[in-house]
Amino acid sequence: MDFNYSEEQEAARQLADRILTEQATHERLKEVEAAAGEQGPFDDRLWAALADAGLLGLALPEEMGGAGLDFVADCLVVEAAARTAAYVPVVETLVMGAAAIDRFGTEAQRRAWLPKVVAGEAVLTAALAEQVGDVVQTTLGQPASVAIPEADGWRLEGTKACVPAGLRADLLLVPAMVVGEDGDGAVGLFLVDPSAPGVRRTRQDGPALPEALVELDGVAVGATDRLGGPGADGRTAIEWIAQRATAALCVAQSGAAAAALALTAEYAKTREQFGKVIATFQAVGQRAADAYVDAEAIRLTAWQAAWRLSEGLPAAAEVAVAKFWAADGGQRVVHAAAHLHGGVGVDRDYPLHRFFLRTRQIELTLGGAHESLARLGGILAEEPV
Repeated sequence: MDFNYSEEQEAARQLADRILTEQATHERLKEVEAAAGEQGPFDDRLWAALADAGLLGLALPEEMGGAGLDFVADCLVVEAAARTAAYVPVVETLVMGAAAIDRFGTEAQRRAWLPKVVAGEAVLTAALAEQVGDVVQTTLGQPASVAIPEADGWRLEGTKACVPAGLRADLLLVPAMVVGEDGDGAVGLFLVDPSAPGVRRTRQDGPALPEALVELDGVAVGATDRLGGPGADGRTAIEWIAQRATAALCVAQSGAAAAALALTAEYAKTREQFGKVIATFQAVGQRAADAYVDAEAIRLTAWQAAWRLSEGLPAAAEVAVAKFWAADGGQRVVHAAAHLHGGVGVDRDYPLHRFFLRTRQIELTLGGAHESLARLGGILAEEPV
């Protein structure tokens, strides 16, 4: 892969880093946390600043108010947000929502939503996991929710679980099996207004951020509310979203791991024990070195997956590898960071806890380490000998 950024990408990276570093400070994060309601923490001031700087539309077309860049540009914003633990739903809105509407939506759908995203006037997300009994499943191409045809559209029934930013979203992308279409084998991806009759959202607390349980009870959606229009192939769109969302989460994990490691390095250089800074102790250095190796593995595999997706290259195996490292290596990094900080590492008035909790939530979203290895094994098994 090409590790070099284009001139436009580098400018976007520097701008995102500057805005997020200046605005998502430890003190500001505490303010946002203290003011959070049922929907969870959200930094509306920072969201507006990102919109004013054009960072919410980097990968969207110029005719929609965007910059016409690519998926890598979006991931640069994702990484900067993760490195500061900012309370802004960039993965959900930019990758799971806006990018999918831009790629698969009708012209009317694109014009209805993309300018709002660019202006910071809308939060979008996709409901890719489902509650089936007591189990949460990421069903993707075989959703348990159904779309029952009606005269002027469909009626949605089902329960979506662990929907990121689902309590705050202005639009939900909802996969459902379409009854009676292609022998009940067709999947549609529907644009659902969360305030519509029949939609019920309940808070589900994740390790770091609240998510939503979304119950769909006879929710009416019109013919224009199916992404891409009537008869559009939802499976392709869902897989497209899942791959990019997973890669973006891996980039976010890279940012969180790097931030946790930086805090640890600074602490180890200043904390003294037995008259010496602990960074000079061999065991401390070895543990920090192992964490650095993990952090680099997360970064390299995440950006390889993101770059291949951005270039339109096959990336299923690379995404699975990246998610494994993000899930498995990410936990080792933050546990090492907490251990090397001692008691300070579990102090909620110290920034490390945010990265510890974010890392756990990213690990569990769209499949953890074991699921990623199983997915990779399936891909390798299908390759010709």
